[in-house]
Amino acid sequence: MQPASFRKAKSGKLIKGSHGFWAFVPNRLPPIIDLTWEFANQISESDRQLSQLAGAARTLPNPHLLINPFTRREAVLSSRIEGTVASLSDLMSFEALGVVRSDRADVGEVANYVTALEYGLKRLDQLPVSLRLMRELHERLMAGTSNSPTTPGEFRHSQNWIGPPGCLLKDATYVPPPEPEMKAALSDLERYIHAKSNLPPLVRMAIIHYQFEAIHPFLDGNGRIGRLLITLLLCAEKLLPQPLLYLSAFFERHRSDYYRLLLEVSQNGNWTEWILFFLRGVAEQSIDALNRANQLQQLAAEYRDLLHKKRASSTALKLVEVLFKNPVVSPTSTKSVLNLTYVSVQKNIEKLVEAGILREVTGRKRDRIYVAQQIIDILEKQDARQLRLKL
Repeated sequence: MQPASFRKAKSGKLIKGSHGFWAFVPNRLPPIIDLTWEFANQISESDRQLSQLAGAARTLPNPHLLINPFTRREAVLSSRIEGTVASLSDLMSFEALGVVRSDRADVGEVANYVTALEYGLKRLDQLPVSLRLMRELHERLMAGTSNSPTTPGEFRHSQNWIGPPGCLLKDATYVPPPEPEMKAALSDLERYIHAKSNLPPLVRMAIIHYQFEAIHPFLDGNGRIGRLLITLLLCAEKLLPQPLLYLSAFFERHRSDYYRLLLEVSQNGNWTEWILFFLRGVAEQSIDALNRANQLQQLAAEYRDLLHKKRASSTALKLVEVLFKNPVVSPTSTKSVLNLTYVSVQKNIEKLVEAGILREVTGRKRDRIYVAQQIIDILEKQDARQLRLKL
């Protein structure tokens, strides 16, 4: 790490570690932030869009149908920032069928993100966002992965660093605090998370996200845990009744700015630009989430109307609900969910194929797999506002 790059550092200080390297130790929170009209307007806009999403989440007829697909989309995009290539279809195939393509071995890491996120959302009933919860999330995120540290679920006991792939410590772009300073910084962060504040909640979340990334307390998985904590904080602070807002799509779309602005806070104390970026992400993704939610609800209603016109059975309608939780199915994976025989499930799957809701993708006579492509399209398209539903 080059000390000259941190000459104007206002958000922390450089120290020399025991091995002679320079490391950055962030200051205690909260920082001093310069308020401008642009800043105030962006806070207002982000609050407004998030409130609209929260209001819609309270009135959606079937919000539970959206939680599964939204969490899985987040898992794919947050993991993609870290270099995975598994798609939403890969993840859903893996979850429903245990199928992993040979060139998509990293799908297990994405599935772990889902496990950690769902665990964290349930754990909020007993435990606040805290260092303990961070460790529990990390344990589930890293379980069984190829690059899993020897002690998943524990904060690091050695130095880590950030830089180009394969770089050594001396060539790092950023070196987080050594272990003793890291422990103190984590304790300060936990106190700040639990303390009362006059800052708007979304501004606090932007600050907390930076601080966690600057501390970088795990040997691996810091980015994913940091982004996962945003969702947990939104729910813990009652800003959303359902976990429908995720920022990884925005961060992935603007990946270079995401990393650059985080680093600029450390190098020159540029809190304003980072927080504005974070707030724009909240506004954009709130609009996007509401559009996707409305389109998924609309599609579900159109599927139901179509099946009613065809005088389909109640089982076929239940199968449609299953599709919104996982659009990749097989008779084997579905029969236990619906508590029906293989033959009965296959018959109802064929009805959905005839209705154009499902299509078979293997071309095989046995062990066939079916996909509700329209649902996946809504989730995978970059801009939900450009989607048009056609049956």
